[in-house]
Amino acid sequence: MLRLLGAHVVRRPWLFLVAALVLVLDALLLGADLPDRLGNGGTTDPASESARVQRVLEAHYPEQQPNLVLLVSVPEGGQVDDRALAAQGAALAERLAFEKPVVGVVSYWQTGLAELRSHDGRQAVIAARIVGDEDRARAALEELGPRYRGAQGELTVRITGPLAVRDEIRSTVAEDLARSELIALPLTLIVLVWVFGGVLAAALPVLVGLVTVLATGAVLRIITGFTEVSVFAQNLTTALGLGLAIDYALLIVRRFREELDAGAAPGDAVARTVRTAGRTVLFSALTVAAALAAMLFFPLYFLRSLAYAGITVVLVSALAALTVLPAVLALLGRRVDALTVRRRRGPAEGAVPGARVTRLVMRRAPLVTVAVTGVLLVLGLPFLNARFGTADHRQLPASSQSRAAQESLRTDFDDLPEGSVPVLLHDGGAAPAEAQERTGLIAGKLSALAGVTRVESSAGTYRDGRSTEGPSPADSGRRTAGYDLLTVVAEDDTAATSAAHQDLVRALRAAAGPDGASVGGPAAEVVDGKAAIGRGLLPALVLILLGTLVLVFLLTGSAVLPLLTVLLNGLSLTAMFGAVVWVFQEGALSGPLGFTATGDVEATLPVLMFCVAFGLSMDYGVFLVARIKEHHDRGGDHRAAVLAGMRSTGGLITAAALVLSVVFVSIGLSRITNTKMLGLGVALAVLVDALVVRTLLVPAVLALLGPRTWWAPAPLRRVHSRLGLREGTGPETGPETGPEPQPFVPQSPDGPERTSHDREPAAL
Repeated sequence: MLRLLGAHVVRRPWLFLVAALVLVLDALLLGADLPDRLGNGGTTDPASESARVQRVLEAHYPEQQPNLVLLVSVPEGGQVDDRALAAQGAALAERLAFEKPVVGVVSYWQTGLAELRSHDGRQAVIAARIVGDEDRARAALEELGPRYRGAQGELTVRITGPLAVRDEIRSTVAEDLARSELIALPLTLIVLVWVFGGVLAAALPVLVGLVTVLATGAVLRIITGFTEVSVFAQNLTTALGLGLAIDYALLIVRRFREELDAGAAPGDAVARTVRTAGRTVLFSALTVAAALAAMLFFPLYFLRSLAYAGITVVLVSALAALTVLPAVLALLGRRVDALTVRRRRGPAEGAVPGARVTRLVMRRAPLVTVAVTGVLLVLGLPFLNARFGTADHRQLPASSQSRAAQESLRTDFDDLPEGSVPVLLHDGGAAPAEAQERTGLIAGKLSALAGVTRVESSAGTYRDGRSTEGPSPADSGRRTAGYDLLTVVAEDDTAATSAAHQDLVRALRAAAGPDGASVGGPAAEVVDGKAAIGRGLLPALVLILLGTLVLVFLLTGSAVLPLLTVLLNGLSLTAMFGAVVWVFQEGALSGPLGFTATGDVEATLPVLMFCVAFGLSMDYGVFLVARIKEHHDRGGDHRAAVLAGMRSTGGLITAAALVLSVVFVSIGLSRITNTKMLGLGVALAVLVDALVVRTLLVPAVLALLGPRTWWAPAPLRRVHSRLGLREGTGPETGPETGPEPQPFVPQSPDGPERTSHDREPAAL
């Protein structure tokens, strides 16, 4: 297939480029409104108990679930109870109640509730709910916000609440993404100019990356028509699109230059490059896609949408690298080295510094293996103390109005019941009196639990297992459509998703579950989300492991290398996971990095970071293993093949890792904490994998294993002989493929001879 593709690209390069241009223009038009169609939720299991409770609350108790909060402040020296100011506050609440998408408006001036008034008397709360799905609610907020935010007569209004926080996170992510692209592209081009030694060659990978990002954005826009897609999918698309496309382009351009240097005509060099390096690109894309596809096993749309985005960007980047880039190379030919800014070193200009390091590592293999493995395991130790929660307003920068208002609600309103937990009872068709009695029994039972201040229900208010207040007219609204709503007010006044509230949810379910009650609320959503992640972990890991084992076996024919690849890839992620806990959970470096540590980690982020980082480490692993295998097949000497493979790919992997880390670090400069953690964490994993694991640990372990590296039982050898592929050229020859490569000369690790395929990789 690749042989035919290479031949067609050489014969009709303009056809491929025109088709790519048309697709890119269509993608620009189609993906223009993608940011407006992305969501900021997706961390809850839609089939969970908490999700079922939330759907009932939204349908029958919208006033009990406010998502819009107006924090109203009075002028200096005034009080919210002053007659004139109170009249303005009441009028403001009444005006909000008449807005079409708003229901359940509750204000201090309407109810006189002490919890809706700040302890200094200078602020009061108006709470309401904007009805509709996420898109309609967000559109309504964008319309209402300018009319209510800021000065309202003598009053000043700040808008917050779950809806405002989510909307500000979404808009901040979009702004930060645009800024990160402006940072990443010029820096990437500078790195590539240094790597290639020429401006024109350096521009080609960036071209492929831009085509990939635009095309993937269009595909994501299509996907939003069928399912919800997280706003973080855009960050992943940009990072992986630029990173992988540039990785693959580095591989393609480097191989094309090698073929030209070996004497091939430009057309033959392109066809040969597609046929050889193209195999590595395909294997790499499949392994990365398999790692990202593991997120499809989780029912949370945050992870599933990132799987859609990741798989799409991987396949599109591979397609662009195998069609658009070869077409450009076919037209450029030897002009690919135009606009040179520094001279490339040839194959006979001395030993490679990286080769000297590899020889030293292989001579000291036991020491290097133990030392590097020990250091990586120590760096991962903080992850043993990981605590998982969910994102809240503290994700936003300190300058955010929504965050500042939310913090004011927490600090200035002593009695505001932020941690209340909704519990739904289904009356099962019972008579009203019987249902009322059952509600009272369950409310009393729950109010006696440790950590519960009181339980409010249609049967009245209960404390310490006893009724302290009879039902009021307002309580009658708690019973509707066959349901009765109980509100459990917790003693703990920390965030509604804190560990204490999660423990309370578990206690409520244990106590009320046998009575047919369902527990919901933010803390319950966190508990259910973590349970859903736990259920999906095993099948996700099985897919990643099986995909890795099968693909690496097909590439190498070894039964040992696939297992080794999995172990070393996992080991390369330890530093990332340790840093996630040490930096983002515990708050180390929170000052320099500009975020607020919350004491826990968003439960979905480690899953996402594992899939992305594991896939990228497989990307580099495939580059290295494919070249070692090629040299091994031609020369037969194991240590010499390892040395030659390291020399052939060392500069490539270093350059690719540097480019990818630049992209992810630019993502990590986001003002949103989760985006910062994703970008900086994956950048760290990429650098550790390329500079430590591939440079030190892989050659050391391969030196220890020796020829046993290539062992496979006879049945598997027969399977590989029929189905296996490798980057090295196959038996077929023909004018369109160009000359066969120079034969590999066996060499000792201390005195290598170099061929055209083994030259200084840093110069590419």
